[in-house]
Amino acid sequence: MIRRAVMVSIGLLMSLALALSGLTAAWLAGVKIPFASGATYMKIEKVGSAHFAGEPEDTVFILLVGNDYRPEVGGARGDALHVVGVNPALGQATIINIPRDTCAYVPGSGTTKINAAHALGGPKLQAEVLGTLLGVSIPYAVSVDFAGFQGIVDGAGGVTVDVPTAMSDHYSGAYFEAGEVHMNGSQALAFSRDRHDFATGDIQRSWNQGYLILSAIGQLQEQAKDTAGRFELLALLGRHAQLDGVGLADLYRLGRLAYEIDTDQVKNVTLPVGSGGCSGGLTPNGDAPGLLADFADDGVLQDH
Repeated sequence: MIRRAVMVSIGLLMSLALALSGLTAAWLAGVKIPFASGATYMKIEKVGSAHFAGEPEDTVFILLVGNDYRPEVGGARGDALHVVGVNPALGQATIINIPRDTCAYVPGSGTTKINAAHALGGPKLQAEVLGTLLGVSIPYAVSVDFAGFQGIVDGAGGVTVDVPTAMSDHYSGAYFEAGEVHMNGSQALAFSRDRHDFATGDIQRSWNQGYLILSAIGQLQEQAKDTAGRFELLALLGRHAQLDGVGLADLYRLGRLAYEIDTDQVKNVTLPVGSGGCSGGLTPNGDAPGLLADFADDGVLQDH
């Protein structure tokens, strides 16, 4: 279960980073996009009647959810949950990582682990439940399972990561010296699965996943400046994106956000939680209320 959850999470993060950066470059070049002409690696959905309200400089919140569905086992719980707030006016953003066992009210199940929402109602219900927990309106959700992870990373030519600390974990297969490493899909997965090297376990692993997506976005922003590079990304991603209620105008704006935001201006934070929740679940604790209020007002953490 843990392995599936991490694979899903990384597939999600890398898919979003690659998609928004790569597709943006193509749109800016006026290229027609052949959406969903191959296997579906990712789905981008509009949540209910939500939309980007107001002017382009308004803050927007986007849900990234990785589910544990596989054809041979079924199931589709939201085992990797990340809400991104982007404030274009300030040129800043925040990634809030929500542990999958966090307790919340889920329509149809009462108070239970928050990942049940995706199994019951897909990414739209998951977005509504998370929006209530965080106190924000989430107009868009990006959902992936883990099947496309390595294909997307390898198809994009890998990702370069400045590994913060050395890793030597036989459970995940993460063996890296500290410093810059160009990773293929298998290596990126191992980097993101490693929790045994860290005293804080899943908390550090969640931070590493956010770090990986920021590394990918920064790299792809550079690739998008090259015509050949952006067309290769377009060919890879255009074939594997399935849209639900989302138009090209929506995606163009999402892409511009990913293309223009300075990754040095993005904070990556995990919601503080503790034991004592529903049936072995977790409950937000510590300064979680203050952090969420800080996040909800404009998508940027000024005091955390």
